[in-house]
Amino acid sequence: MSSSSPPSKKTHSIPGSLQSPPKLALVPPGKCQFTSEFASVKLIERWSVSTTSTVFRFDLPDKSQPLNLSTCACILAKADIGEEGVVRPYTPISTNDQIGSFDLLVKNYGESAKMSHHLHLMKVNDTIDFKHIDFNVKIQAPFPFKEIGMIVGGTGITPMIQALHAILGDKDSETKVSMLYGSKVANDILGSDMLEDWAASHSERLTVTHVLSDEPGDSEWKGERGFISKEMVSQRLPSPEGGKDVIIFVCGPPPMYNAICGPREDKEISGVLQECGYEASQVYKF
Repeated sequence: MSSSSPPSKKTHSIPGSLQSPPKLALVPPGKCQFTSEFASVKLIERWSVSTTSTVFRFDLPDKSQPLNLSTCACILAKADIGEEGVVRPYTPISTNDQIGSFDLLVKNYGESAKMSHHLHLMKVNDTIDFKHIDFNVKIQAPFPFKEIGMIVGGTGITPMIQALHAILGDKDSETKVSMLYGSKVANDILGSDMLEDWAASHSERLTVTHVLSDEPGDSEWKGERGFISKEMVSQRLPSPEGGKDVIIFVCGPPPMYNAICGPREDKEISGVLQECGYEASQVYKF
């Protein structure tokens, strides 16, 4: 492993959803076990996968069936925290190949991030509520693009994992993917081992470039540092000259959206992607 690759965290204690090969298990919208009404499910297992992040495995209302969530879609978690009912969206990292349960990869941002902190306080057999609404359905696979660029920050990797399952798991697909993945430090890159495995096993179709903002200057890291820039986008991602054959997926924290493409709720784009010449139709904000 080169020093520009994150340190391996492979261990028997990591769930299969962070170690499996790409799996094509598409289900159309409207089939999810969770409906527009909240349903309570149980935490059945949890794994600490980095210094700040945990994979939580929850059971399902019908344990004989998969979650049946459409590509890249999210579900809404609800918990009563203090005197407040808190609702937050999460995209599972498990696929519809997993029966009777689903996995969430969640980063603990501390007490100020109420839901993620609450999840990290949960014990096995504790319960929490989930639902799924039409608004949370995202762009669907199979994707009609020859090249896809992905700009990712932190837990924004979760819908990209779903997209990569759909792309790389499809033996008939020739879509190529290049990813710029921003994290703070090398030992806290979420899903790093699986992404490295996929980039090795699908080297003709997937490249991943890590960009670290807070990596100590005296570390052995020889990869990119700082924040995802115009130069990185121009060098690493598909050119906007590809027209309708090219799209850029963006998912990360609000400051990343602001810098890369403009706020998520804005239909038009600004920031780095506008400066690089992309049209709004070539950018999908998750």
